[in-house]
Parts: sequence; C-alpha cells; structure tokens
Amino acid sequence: MEIGIDSFAAFLPEMQDHTSAGAAQRMADLLAEIETADRVGLDSFGVGEHHRAEFLDASPAIILAAAAARTKTIRLNSAVTVLSAADPVRVFQDFATIDLISNGRAEIVAGRGSFIEAYPLFGFAREDYDALFAEKLGLLMQLREETHVTWQGRFRPALTGQDVYPRPVQDKLPIWLGVGGTPASFARAGTLGLPLMIAIIGGSFERFRPLVDLYYQAGEQAGHKREDLKISIHAMGFVGETDQEARDAFYPGWARVIKDIGRERGFPPPSRAQFDALCGPDGAFLVGSPETVRDKMIAADATMGGISRITFQMSTAALKTDLMQKSITLLGSKVAPAVRDDLKA
Repeated sequence: MEIGIDSFAAFLPEMQDHTSAGAAQRMADLLAEIETADRVGLDSFGVGEHHRAEFLDASPAIILAAAAARTKTIRLNSAVTVLSAADPVRVFQDFATIDLISNGRAEIVAGRGSFIEAYPLFGFAREDYDALFAEKLGLLMQLREETHVTWQGRFRPALTGQDVYPRPVQDKLPIWLGVGGTPASFARAGTLGLPLMIAIIGGSFERFRPLVDLYYQAGEQAGHKREDLKISIHAMGFVGETDQEARDAFYPGWARVIKDIGRERGFPPPSRAQFDALCGPDGAFLVGSPETVRDKMIAADATMGGISRITFQMSTAALKTDLMQKSITLLGSKVAPAVRDDLKA
C-alpha cells in the first residue's frame, strides 16, 4: 500500500483576512510540507483544485511544478483536476511538464469536482456537468496515447492532426479517475480500465465496498484484468501522539469548514459527537495516534479487498504548519512502516 497526503492549500485560521502576505506564507508552508513528506518517505502528495476564497489551489499544476523541483522521490498528483472545466490539451501539457521536471513522478487525478465555481468561471454550463467530463476524459486518454491527435467533440474545437508536446518521461502518464459516491462513476472507471481514487469524507469505509465491487465487475466485463485495476482512498486524516491530541487539533478547523459548506448546501452544522464517531472504529476518519491510524488503515484495506494507496486530507483543518509538519513526520516515520510491515506479514 502506498501512503500519501492531499492538500487543498487551506488558509490558517488567523489569516482569514486573505492578505497577500498571508497567502504567500501559506504557500511557502505548503511547499515545505511537501518537502517533509518526501523526506520522511511518503509515496505521494496531491494538490486539489478549488476556486474559492478559503483555498489557494486554483492552479495545482503550478504548485506541483514548484514541488517537483524541491523533491526527489515522492509522486505528485492533482487531487483532483476539475477536468470538466479545463482544456484537456493544456492539462496534458501541464502534467507532462511536471513529469519532466520531476523525472517521471507526475500523475493526474481527473474528476468533476465537488464545487461548482469552476463552471461559470470558465464559461461552462452546469447542465453539461457529466457530458463535459465524459468528452474531455476521452480526449485526455487519447492525448497520452498519441502525439499527433485527430479528434472532434462538442465542447472544444476539433484537433486535425496537431502535434501535442511536450511528451512526459513516463511512457504512459498515469490518469486516475476521482469519484465520490455515484455508481455510474465507479462503473465508468472500471469500463475504461482506469485506477480509481475514491473521496471518502464521511460515513464508513464499508459503505463503499459495493461500489468497489461494481468497479471491478465493470472492468472485468470490459476485458480488463483484475490485477490491472486498483483503488486509492482519499480520507480525512491526521496523526498525533495520542488519539485525544489528534482529535483536539483537527476538530476546530474541520468543523469550521464543514459548517461553512453546510450553510451553502443546507446541511446541519457538525457536532463534536459526530466528529468523534467518525474518528471511532466504524468511522472513515483516520485521525488518532499512530497505532490507531495504523489499525484503521489495515481494517480499511481488508474491508475494501485491497487498497493500492491511501491519502490523508489534512489541510481541511487549516492547522498551523508546525502541527502539519509533526503529523506528516509521524505518518511517514511511524504509521507507514508499521502498515507496510503488517501487510507484508
């Protein structure tokens, strides 16, 4: 199992005035956190894409390119690229460039996004939400196979044999399909033979097992080998010295973000009891001591029938960078080796 971190580049609580100085410092902290993740032996670091005031990840490829020049072994990916509102040619070029800078460590996680701001911002209609994604995903997959591309679609001007450069270091630039809980999305990933990144931001891991089975079933029916299909889990996670320390650190920022989103979407405000349940044995939050987090990761692997990668979404808590650095270090130095040893055994 690979173990990594995903970030949305959230602002720290004391910087909610969103001054340029605060934003610059947060970006510097994020790059330092990626360097730490690389140094302690974690496998991947992902940067999301949002177009909202509380996040700094509107251009994840640029952040990842900066990180590529400062790291050595960690794989770098989007988490996710909002492909429906992007130009697949530009996405491919951006990540091929990151692949060159990193010497073969770039990956794309393509998704539709859980927010809608990107659609009007870039001139797309929300009503075309799925059609946009299906068409652009098809083009993106063709771009990684062909240098001279002939293609025609509904939402983008046709390509009539143009050359698309640069080409990446990797023979086949990895493309993961990022999904939430829609069965059709799981089936699409399986049919296309793409690895699956599942965003599990609440509930339990067990609830997603039928959807994972659907993914494998669709993949095998489409002629893909089971061993070529793999899943990744993106979950809320944070490691502290003790369970109480981790929960007390993570809860305030998480509650603030969920409250703000809930106000927009009509959800009730979160409670500490709800949060503690999600951190408990049956919940999907990987928040706790190294031992607790290890045990939950091993249990999640068994529940899902094998997980290729688990990534921790820490930045929603908007913690100060010293706490983030400590958690990243604990994850890389204590949790990751224990999980790998247990799975080998």
